[in-house]
Amino acid sequence: MTQTPIPLAGVLQPPDTVSPVTGIFDHWLRVMDLPGRFVPMNVAVEDLGEVIAMLPKAGFTGLNVARAFQHLVLDHCDIITDRAALMSGANTIIFRRDGRIHADNTDGYGFVENLRQNAPGWNPKSGPAAIFGAGRAAREVVAAMLEIGVEEIRIANRTRPRAEALRAEFGARISVVDWVKAGNILDGATTVVNATPLGTPGYAEFRVPLDALRPGSVVSDLAISPGLTRLLRLAIDNHCYAVDGIGMALYQAAPSFERWYGQRPVVDQAARAAVVSAYSE
Repeated sequence: MTQTPIPLAGVLQPPDTVSPVTGIFDHWLRVMDLPGRFVPMNVAVEDLGEVIAMLPKAGFTGLNVARAFQHLVLDHCDIITDRAALMSGANTIIFRRDGRIHADNTDGYGFVENLRQNAPGWNPKSGPAAIFGAGRAAREVVAAMLEIGVEEIRIANRTRPRAEALRAEFGARISVVDWVKAGNILDGATTVVNATPLGTPGYAEFRVPLDALRPGSVVSDLAISPGLTRLLRLAIDNHCYAVDGIGMALYQAAPSFERWYGQRPVVDQAARAAVVSAYSE
């Protein structure tokens, strides 16, 4: 009797990287009682193309891609969705049955859905958005915000040229403020996002002045951390909605899981606990 092969998927990440998303997929496979495996793979940049080409032959149905590789994998894909093209990177790869490699990006969806689910009544059009950072994570947030109709986005980044590059690409709804005046972008902002690594282990604390933080605004820190960051603790003290990065990780992972394994998983407290547990290991 010929056995049906077990569907495989994995996360593609740089050497010496440990990704907490592994815990999400392992958890969903277990609680949904699905045949499948999720495999973390640490790969050198120069081996990306060879590895991606080989995995479908080894029974893989798709990949989650760490941010460091998201722009690089596009060179090795046959189909690139509009979202992945807009983000200049893919966090999700699907190995199609016709042999083509499909690249997509669900990070923007994950960001927006996280705020919708964890900040009751959030209205992205209620006022300006303030974003700290101008790297890949910030780019995802900017694209998602513009898509859902945010009229004004203010960006402060430690190196101004990166923020200017986002304004040049995404247009007049974006304004840029020097990092030394970063606290000014909070004035009247109703959605605030930290898209920098500041405040996470191994990095300096997030010390932007928060005097202008508006009570009732939504404050999101994209850091995947088992506890509240300093920014989120201060947001709560200022009577804001505090939304951490674990939810974004979960909501970006759900549509990817569905494409690889054929069923949509549930984002709940048990899934969240799986991320925290993986992060703490």
